[in-house]
Parts: sequence; structure tokens; C-alpha cells
Amino acid sequence: MKHRRLLLLSGLMICSVCTVTHADDLHYYRQVEPGKPKQIECDVVAYGGTPASFAATLQAARMGKRAILVSNNGFVGGLTSGGLTAVDWGAKRTIGGIAQEFFGQARPLNPSVAERTFLKMLSEAGVEVLLDRFLTAVETKEGKLVSITLETGETITAKMFVDGTYEGDLLAAANVSYTVGREPRSAYNESLAGQWQQVSWKGVYQFCGFPISPYVKPGDPKSGLLPEISSEPYGKPGDGDHRVQAYNFRMHLTKARDKIAFPKPDGYDAGRYALLARFLNVDPQPRWTLNCTSKPMTDGPVQMRNGDCNNAGSFSSDYVGGCHRWPDGTYSPENFSTLPPPRRGLPVPLHELYELREKIFQEHVTYQQGYMYFLANDEQVPKDLQSRVNEWGLPPSEFKGSGHWPHHLYVREGRRMVSDYVMTQDNCQKKRVVKDSVGIASYAMDSHFCQRVVVQENGVTTVRNEGGLGHGVGPYPVSYRSIVPKKDECSNLLVPLCLSASHIAYGSIRMEPVFMILGQSAGTAAVMAIDEGIVVQDVDYTKLKARLLADKQKL
Repeated sequence: MKHRRLLLLSGLMICSVCTVTHADDLHYYRQVEPGKPKQIECDVVAYGGTPASFAATLQAARMGKRAILVSNNGFVGGLTSGGLTAVDWGAKRTIGGIAQEFFGQARPLNPSVAERTFLKMLSEAGVEVLLDRFLTAVETKEGKLVSITLETGETITAKMFVDGTYEGDLLAAANVSYTVGREPRSAYNESLAGQWQQVSWKGVYQFCGFPISPYVKPGDPKSGLLPEISSEPYGKPGDGDHRVQAYNFRMHLTKARDKIAFPKPDGYDAGRYALLARFLNVDPQPRWTLNCTSKPMTDGPVQMRNGDCNNAGSFSSDYVGGCHRWPDGTYSPENFSTLPPPRRGLPVPLHELYELREKIFQEHVTYQQGYMYFLANDEQVPKDLQSRVNEWGLPPSEFKGSGHWPHHLYVREGRRMVSDYVMTQDNCQKKRVVKDSVGIASYAMDSHFCQRVVVQENGVTTVRNEGGLGHGVGPYPVSYRSIVPKKDECSNLLVPLCLSASHIAYGSIRMEPVFMILGQSAGTAAVMAIDEGIVVQDVDYTKLKARLLADKQKL
């Protein structure tokens, strides 16, 4: 059982249920025994320790309100302090307000500096931060959230609520409409939607075009599929499905003398990387130099650089197919040939969902640590590649409480709210331009692979990755209506992270600076609604725009 502590840091009240972290504290969720019930009142509460919650509560506090940020882990900043520091900006000129302020202060941008900067800025504004708190229940009345109850025993009553989670847990608990997975092409008339689209925006990450037998015994279907290849049926071009893009950990690497060797995880099985071994050895010329891109170590099998390292390659740190149950706890392998009705509510009780996510989290740890250990140690890996991998290791200065491994899983896509306005491909390509902008997005429509499948190519059975895409866009506005629910579903909730967007549009919007931008706008709207005694859907956009521009947002 964990013990509670109260930590005072530079005037910022941080309440945590952790006493000390150890190298084995690499978890998403561990249940705690509730403490004595406690009632807390505030103006604005944001659930989720992400940049969206940070910006929302910071803005609310700067506007004179009592604001509380509740993080469901022991950290603030989400992926920005959890490993993703090689920021996908898009067009930097679109970054203003709190986002610009944060990134101007957080230098050099590494996880520990990011964490300190988040806490410093929250402290200066007087935001209260509750760490290691998981949502267990919500109270609603007449279409409004009244309170949230946390697993540790606190019940927080607020006037306005912000769902700042990567998964959309608060909106789902509040019975707000949402969807999970990929819409069919027909849902919003999106040419990029559904299955079997362009597999990679670089035209790579497809095993360099080599025919790679998917079977344990090459060419023999009776021998079974190699690990990490889906056996599920897939649909026709344009079909929707339940799948979300792959997750991974954004590792930090170093060549320093005191680097830490890649650990061998519990449950390590070299056999699950047989497909990678086959790819690395399929051609007499070493393709791991990645002449598909002419950039070493970018298409396989791994990205190696100082600092934040993303997935890279046909077989990579992305655990393709391993995360489909994470957002909602459900798994529906049928094809969605038509847009399914938006979901409402929680198909799985929250505590069961958290336990399932912990299991999936550990599966990702085992997969990715095993992947790196395989590259560094297995005799099937070409020696010249192996020697290059072993030049690198984990930095002793980062993630000290979790064995120097990132403590946060990169949840690229969770639930997506369905509100009165859904951002789509047309918005990204400026075929439709909204008039109620609360921020600018500018990154490419980007999706990592959703599945690894067996295909027929030129009469040969091979393995390929499906679901990846990358199509560039210019800067485009994000609608205020996309961050607020339908009025009859919840009138005092804002959703700046799991906003109302299609899978295609969300792939562009889902960048940490944009979440911060939309979080600031959400916090501003929340305060204006409080001050005027109105619901968030009725906030006067002209007034909102004026305040956002005054606070240096780019619209």
C-alpha cells in the first residue's frame, strides 16, 4: 500500500500518494486504498496531467479563479515531460500564448527540464496539483457535471471541468458522445479515411519493398504466422474499423560514457522479433543502412540520436496492433462499413479499464525493451548494425524513478468526442475554414500503422504494414465547437485534447503544442462562462477571440 505525502514545492501544493519511486516503478496504474473522504471546491478542475490540462488551469488561475489540475500519474506535462521532446511543431509561427511561453522557458528541452518548467509556471499562478489520482466516479445533474470523485477519496466540486486526458476518460464518464477507431471513407467524405490508404508518407516502412514471407516456415501457411503479424480479417478500401494507430515509448538515448545498457525485460522472448531478423537478413546487401531514405537509422530498424527517439522502420519500437483496447476497454474486430453510432458512457467500469491499461502498458514495456535488447545482443542481428546500436544507451540523468525508461506511454489516439462540429480532412486542407478559431494546427495528417497484415503482391505472399499515412497541410484553424460537447449532453465541460475530430483530422491536430494552445483557449472560455453565468456552448465568440488575441494566441 502506498502512503500519502504532502509536498510543498516553491509555493505549489502537490499532493501525491507516492513516497519514493524505485526502478521498478514503471507502471500506468496501481490501485490504492482510498483515504478519508474529502470535499474540495474550486472554479475549474482539469483531469489529466497533460499539456492541455496545464494550459487550461494555468489560464484559469491567471484570470483569477481557483484551479486544480488532477494528474492520474506522478507527473505533470504528459508526453512533453514523459519523453516526447523532439516537438512536432508544424509551422512554428502558429504557436502563441502559453505554449510559446512554455517552450521559451523549457530549455534545453528534455524531460526533467520540461517537468520543472511545468511545475514552476503552475506554482507562480497558484494552481493546485493533485498527483497519482485516478477518476472513479462523476456526479451529473441536469446536463452538467457537478463533481468528480478520485480513487484516493477526494471529491472535487467545480463550476467548470476540463477533460485533459489522452483517452477522454472524463467525457466518457460524463456520458458525452465519442468514437474510437477509424471512420469509413463515407462518414465525412474523406479520401484518406478507412483502411488501405497510402501506407507511409515517405513511401517507406514497407520492408524496403522486399517480399518477406509472413510464415514461420517461409512459404508454408500451415506453419503459422510469425509473431507480430495480425491474423484478423481486414476490410475493403475505405472501410472503417476499431483500430487506433500504434503506441510506443519515446526513448531518450545517449552515447555518454555513463550510458546505461538496454535492459533485458522480464518475459523477454527473442522469438517475437523473428520478422525483424528475417528483414535484416533478407538481402545480401545490408539494408539496415536504409537506402530507402538515404538517412541512416530511420527505416530500420531503429532511430538513434541524442535525446528523444521515435519509432522508425518497418519493424520498429511502435507496437503495431498492441493498443486497440486501450482507449475504451472494448475490442470489436468487425468491419465498420458504415459509421457506427457514437458511443456514450463507459462500456468497461473505470477500475477494470485501468487494470486493463496497466496490462497493455506492461506489454508495451516488454515489447520495446525486448526490441532494443534484441538489436543490441541477438546473434541474428548483423554485427555492424549491432555495434552501432551498442554505441547508445539510456541516459542516467533522465527517468531516474523508472529505471531510466520513459514513464509515459505515447498514447497517440484515444477516444474522440463527437460534438456539433467535427474537424475533418476538409478542415485540414482548408476546403472548409471555420470562423470560430481557438487555435491553429499545422502538422501533417499523420497516422502510424494500425495493423501488420499478410498481402498478395505481384503474386507473392508477403507482409506489409497498414494504416500509416502522412499528408502535408498548411496552417488551419480549429473550431471552438469542436472542443465543447453538444449542449444537451454536458454544458460545463471542455475537451481540448480528445476533441471532436475524425481519425484523419486528429492525426494532424494531435500535437503537444496544439494541445497546449487549445487548453489555454478552453481555460479562457471556462472562466468567461463562469463570469457571465452561462454554459460553455453560449460563450460569445467575439469576446472569446478578443481575450485570446490579448493573451497572444494565434488565431
